[in-house]
Amino acid sequence: MAKTRTIFLCTSCGSTHSRWMGKCPDCGGWDTLEESRFDKAASSDPQRGGGWVELKGIGDAPHATPITEVISNSTPTRRLPTGINEFDRVLGGTENDPYKGLVPGSVVLVGGEPGIGKSTLLLQAAGAWASPVKLDQANPDWTSKVLYVSSEESAQQVQMRASRLGVADSDNLFVLSDTNLARIMEQARKIKPDVCVIDSIQMIYKSDLEAAPGSVTQLRRCCAELVYFAKATGTAIVLVGHVTKEGTLAGPRMLEHMVDAVLYFEGDRYHSARIVRAIKNRFGTTLELGIFEMTGQGLQQLPGGMSVAAISGSDEHRPGAVVCPAMHGSRCVLVELQALTATGFVGSAKRKSSGLDSNRLAMLIAVLEQHGGLRLADRDVFASAVGGLKIIEPASDLALALAIAGAHYKRSLPPTTIAIGEVGLGGELRPATQLEQRLRESARLGYTHAFIPDPGKHKLPKIKGMELIPIRNVSQAIERLM
Repeated sequence: MAKTRTIFLCTSCGSTHSRWMGKCPDCGGWDTLEESRFDKAASSDPQRGGGWVELKGIGDAPHATPITEVISNSTPTRRLPTGINEFDRVLGGTENDPYKGLVPGSVVLVGGEPGIGKSTLLLQAAGAWASPVKLDQANPDWTSKVLYVSSEESAQQVQMRASRLGVADSDNLFVLSDTNLARIMEQARKIKPDVCVIDSIQMIYKSDLEAAPGSVTQLRRCCAELVYFAKATGTAIVLVGHVTKEGTLAGPRMLEHMVDAVLYFEGDRYHSARIVRAIKNRFGTTLELGIFEMTGQGLQQLPGGMSVAAISGSDEHRPGAVVCPAMHGSRCVLVELQALTATGFVGSAKRKSSGLDSNRLAMLIAVLEQHGGLRLADRDVFASAVGGLKIIEPASDLALALAIAGAHYKRSLPPTTIAIGEVGLGGELRPATQLEQRLRESARLGYTHAFIPDPGKHKLPKIKGMELIPIRNVSQAIERLM
């Protein structure tokens, strides 16, 4: 019998320790060390199926190559577009790149709360990958094989959901309902798919490990073999991961370091808006986000924005609500910032925010008291960003300050007015980046007035159908509000 060694693995940072401790010495997390068993022989003996032995024969052994030869012999990598532009935008690729989307041989980890729509989005994407896509004149009907592995549903259940989404009519979409990694890899070798979707990685297990599916040991070993399979064969793999109560991906952080991209599916199951953002992407930017709406026919993309601040045709004035065009990557999303003030107690006034930086909110309240003439020491202040977006950029300071002042004085801006600008500690307004793009997107959606920082000696941008109102400081903005 081979000797089995017991180690303790931190579920937060992935570090290993020889004994259990209440606090991880590397990351400082409490109660994050989990016991796991490591069989040295199983990790090196081919007869016991350990390590990466099952993957032998996939390709030639790698060898060192001068980087100049790699560049000269390589061809541009053709991405795998889904046709879902909002999803392709998050995966990576330039704005005008017809091949933007999933990179062959990459491993993508998608996380989100239960019922948020992860399986729905990936099944729609799998159907799009398996359908004919017109990429260029040479290959007008290029398609890719897709293997959809469901470890939580049967093949019949997946087919029912695919029929509801309208993606059950492609012969290039293969469905497998299994949880054993060895059998999954065997099917992948036979089919040779271009994309393999595993929903979810928490249910996949290796039979030679004594740990239960979903444990740290199983997750790390299964993910390592899938990553190696993707790099050796060029198959793009998409993994679905569960999240913890804190909203982070379940399992060790090492899982995030092993994959090429980590996508988070955000939103509230009680609202239709869904947001996909990348917190790690080796082949694209992490500033982009994809906006979807959950409907009876699946997730529908919203290329024009979430419409959380779109003009509905009503002239109703609402105190404490101001619209701000926020930049997320290369796109501009108009978000409505709301504020509410209520009677509180001096010394114990509440400052609560949702979707906003609480430290930034406290700073703006201090600026309004010092330079705007507002008395908020005995008032509870609540602020939120409508639609589930998280706004952290300084360009939203002016809109939030006007929302707080409007809620305090019960005054409101016209519904077709936006506000852009960063507020300094002296009450002055500073210019925001990509101002012209924000203004053009706002004018396209029907907004006619904009509060912007005074450009000084510089000329104001000319936007058709929009009147620009330069503001120098917070007190002047409050005067305009009144």
